[in-house]
Amino acid sequence: MRAALWLMSLFAVAVATALLASHNVGTVSIFWSPYRVDLSLNLVIFGLVLILLTLHWAQRGLTALFELPKQAKRWRLQQKERAAHAALLDAMAQFMEGRFLRARKSAELVLAREKSLAQAGEIVEHAGALRCVAHILAAESAHALQDRAGRQSHLDFALQEPMSRNSGMRQSLMEGAMLRAARWALDDRDASESLLWLDRLPQGVSRRTLAMRLRLKAARLAGETSQALDTALLLVKHRAFSTEAAVSMVRSLVFELIAKTHELGQLQRLWNRLGDAQRNSPDLATQAAQHWLSLKGDSDVARAWLKPIWNRRQQEPQTFTKIQHLKFIQVLDRSFTGQDSQDERDWLVWIEAAQKANPRDSLLQFLAGRVCQKRQLWGKAQVLLTQAAQSLEDPSVRRLAWRAVAELAEQREDSGTAMQAFKKAAMD
Repeated sequence: MRAALWLMSLFAVAVATALLASHNVGTVSIFWSPYRVDLSLNLVIFGLVLILLTLHWAQRGLTALFELPKQAKRWRLQQKERAAHAALLDAMAQFMEGRFLRARKSAELVLAREKSLAQAGEIVEHAGALRCVAHILAAESAHALQDRAGRQSHLDFALQEPMSRNSGMRQSLMEGAMLRAARWALDDRDASESLLWLDRLPQGVSRRTLAMRLRLKAARLAGETSQALDTALLLVKHRAFSTEAAVSMVRSLVFELIAKTHELGQLQRLWNRLGDAQRNSPDLATQAAQHWLSLKGDSDVARAWLKPIWNRRQQEPQTFTKIQHLKFIQVLDRSFTGQDSQDERDWLVWIEAAQKANPRDSLLQFLAGRVCQKRQLWGKAQVLLTQAAQSLEDPSVRRLAWRAVAELAEQREDSGTAMQAFKKAAMD
């Protein structure tokens, strides 16, 4: 379409010129004593146009001639820049191939070529970024080669690069260099050094998934379980792990932290830090309640932690394994003291209702019998514990049930039944 328009315009100009020239009868007289020269007006106009075109092309030719040195200089700069970038790409390719020695040499070649450009007085706008990337790549290669001195030297040079026009790029490169340094320290099993690098990061960067993953590994390596748990909970919130991996990791960290906790206040603060998903975990709640009772904590608090697990067990008993069910019943039994409190009376009602709904559940029979024993309901406790002791699978719980039966028999002064129960307990 554009070519057709140009062709139509050319024809229009040609027609207009022909019409103007054919009807133009004017002349131009030039007096040059003692001569007189008469020229056609069309010839004069044609000559002027020709002179202007000649001057225009002459000016352009001279300009191009004088621009040749500058163009040559720009060409040399462009070639050197291309050579530096080619060396950088080669270094990256060699690094990805695992040829770390060649990668470091190529990165150092980038630095050498950029230095030659600077010494020649040719300024590259992104020279600082180019040097920084080359230093980081060389440091990465040195780390792979276990050259810590070379790695640290290149890292220092990368962090000391001056500000360039693109401050955003420099900031990104500095943050990236510090993240790499944190990972290098972690690879060296130097958790404290890794945490120091991570602490130097800006707040926004430290909350990125990569930084939090490094912090989690460093905290676990340094034995900072509390910090590792906080980081793990943030990563779970950001969905940085799969559901199974997140549950397993948080559970192991909570177990470890519970084992290191020796004060009731610390354990309460730990429980408050956990989310609903962790509090509703049977393993975590049971372990926390067991440790709370071991520290002589209030039984009401332990039962409050176990109540969501109890409700879940009543609604979804198939989600509990035998081990989880067993441990939960043992810890819940341990939490009852026999005090005449509203909480223990409520629990007695709930347990009896659950036992009647599942009469074949020996663990529920055992729990109901133990609660009745502590509430001094000895007749009901005798019946429930005797039935449970005959069908319990776990030796420790079965032994405890027979001992409870023997104690109840001694209270009734039934020495024969007591001796028989003690004998069965001893056999387990």
